Amino acid sequence: MDYKNSGVDIEAGYRSVELMKEHIRKTQRAEVLGGIGGFAGAFDLSAIKNMEEPVLLSGTDGCGTKVKLAFVMDKHDTIGIDAVAMCVNDIACSGGEPLFFLDYIACGKNIPEKIATIVSGVAEGCRQAGAALIGGETAEHPGLMAEDEYDLAGFAVGVVEKKQMITGASITTGDTLIGIASSGVHSNGFSLVRKIFDMSEKSLSRYVPELGGTLGETLLTPTRIYVNALKQVKQAGVSIKGTSHITGGGFYENIPRMLPSGIAAKVRKDSYEVPAIFKMMAREGKVEEQVMYNTYNMGIGMVLAVRPEDADRTLAALAEAGDKGYIIGETVASDEGVILV
Repeated sequence: MDYKNSGVDIEAGYRSVELMKEHIRKTQRAEVLGGIGGFAGAFDLSAIKNMEEPVLLSGTDGCGTKVKLAFVMDKHDTIGIDAVAMCVNDIACSGGEPLFFLDYIACGKNIPEKIATIVSGVAEGCRQAGAALIGGETAEHPGLMAEDEYDLAGFAVGVVEKKQMITGASITTGDTLIGIASSGVHSNGFSLVRKIFDMSEKSLSRYVPELGGTLGETLLTPTRIYVNALKQVKQAGVSIKGTSHITGGGFYENIPRMLPSGIAAKVRKDSYEVPAIFKMMAREGKVEEQVMYNTYNMGIGMVLAVRPEDADRTLAALAEAGDKGYIIGETVASDEGVILV
């Protein structure tokens, strides 16, 4: 009897690391010390000595049950972008720059090529965010997980000058709310998605005219990373008062997280076109509007609060970054949190 007979293939683990390295190299920053394979990832923080009051920011998250979709479609090269996005977007919400990322993959069986494909997505997410992938863990769990299944999560660290932190404290009534377009469903609410749609390969592979692609491709579209968008707004000289990353809980839970007491967000539903996938989900699943806005991003992945006079400059900066922005409402005096009109 040996470890391999018990279900854990150490040699496959070694092979996975070798295959990962080419992807990880693409994310390296000058501050990364050493290579892959050490017991700890090392990142030189000498540069932050030039900051007055550097504040470290951290975020950890996963992709939820969206991974089930990747299993059915046998497509694993984008789910890693989701894992990175969920972490770095939260850091960007506080005005921070993501520095480095670590991933954690738990799998029923370590298939090196498959693990490397997953990590290629993680590396692409890190590249988009400007963060270094400095380490991670692949854990083989025979008997706990099916051989063809895995879960993916991650952890990111960023930094921000304390005086430049985005806290929402300065938000007042009359501020303009800018919504940044999402790329689709992102990585939340997939337990409901899987109840609405038949998750068979045949169903997911069907072309849907209103979506302009297959159902599976639309649902598996990776979460948009907003790090560069917020950086462009900042470089345009706009002082962002507050930000909300629209994740699980949709508009109703996330937008109030940036608002001071007594201030609510008045959002106009007709200020932008809700993407077809959300309309299709509401229709086919008979999901009430309130539930949709309380579960999904509905086409808006990030909400910014800015001064009215900064609205146009913010939209221009977002366009420069390759993102689409909309004026979706304004802040008002109320304890309701979010008011949809």
